[in-house]
Amino acid sequence: MKIVSVHEDTIPISSTMRNAWIDFSKMDSSIIAVVSDVIRDGKPLVGYGFNSNGRYSVGDILRRRIIPRLLAADPADTLDDAGTNISPEKIWDIVMQNEKPGGHGERSVAVGVLDMALFDLAAKIADKPLYRHLSDTYGDGRPDEDVFVYAAGGYYAPGKGLQELKDEMKGFLDLGYNVAKMKIGGASLSEDLQRIEAAIEVLGDGSRLAVDVNGKFDLDTAIQYGKAIEPYNLFWYEEVGDPLDYQLQAELAKHYPHRMATGENLFSLVDARNLIRYGGMRPDLDILQFDPVLSYGLVEYLRILDMLREHGWSSRSCVPHGGHQFSLHIAAALKLGGNESYPGEFYPTGGFADEVGVEAGRVKLPETPGIGFEHKAAFYKYLRSLHD
Repeated sequence: MKIVSVHEDTIPISSTMRNAWIDFSKMDSSIIAVVSDVIRDGKPLVGYGFNSNGRYSVGDILRRRIIPRLLAADPADTLDDAGTNISPEKIWDIVMQNEKPGGHGERSVAVGVLDMALFDLAAKIADKPLYRHLSDTYGDGRPDEDVFVYAAGGYYAPGKGLQELKDEMKGFLDLGYNVAKMKIGGASLSEDLQRIEAAIEVLGDGSRLAVDVNGKFDLDTAIQYGKAIEPYNLFWYEEVGDPLDYQLQAELAKHYPHRMATGENLFSLVDARNLIRYGGMRPDLDILQFDPVLSYGLVEYLRILDMLREHGWSSRSCVPHGGHQFSLHIAAALKLGGNESYPGEFYPTGGFADEVGVEAGRVKLPETPGIGFEHKAAFYKYLRSLHD
């Protein structure tokens, strides 16, 4: 059993929408295919991966450092101890050879893209859906059968006024979501409050609406907005300041009594630990949004979960960023608190398998082996073309 080839490319996921920091007009994503010599139904098993949205493609790092190290390795060193499957943990050590600590922003994404493909392949070799394979390997063997998901949207876009925002929120409810998220911080406070009230008018209650600042505010603005939105009792107040400004996060917790969420732009165990140590996050209330793909993959995410347990946090406090199938499987297998979802955004990578629907704010997982990209037709044609 061995990996015989690895193929990567870049695809666009562009959009006219924007948040408080960036627009997505030139956003793209790396995709990867890891081909094995394991043959099923006359075809080799292939693992697929891509980088989560919000970060650009990382093809240069994949081509120059990560993939060559994997292909140069002794195949025996890439297998688990039983020799019956590939080992993403051992391969993680191989591809991280000769890499200095720190500097996690782009390298962590490249490793995460490969990591996703390796876990997809490992689950296919085991002939199990990924969430069942992960639960059997790293969990208690009793995965959640469905996962809470919320609809992330509410972006700023040309010509998008209050009525368009309300129509979008109604669309989320029609799709089966109970909770939605919208962007703030890209307009004035008064305008954002109008937008929040418009969304609540459709959703029915502030506890069903989360707001996301994408890290734009300084402390004074964060507190000002916090006081203004406090009466709404929102689902959460997300990534209010720079993700590495732990002091801002800790100070805000003294002023804002409701749930806060952050962590999607922290890309390593060390950064996650620093947030827990110094960010004032409250384990009985707040939400951690570390993205397994952006933060060196599931191998590193498992270390983060171990660290959180040591600091008194439950896995149910973790709701990963990204809105993709990989995190959905992880959420079910490791009993996380839910998963983000992007209905209609970040085409073609965003969203779940085509046959997967949302019922009362929850999603059931497909039973196909691996992650299930083969059941996401618009995306799978790009993945398949990598090795065809």
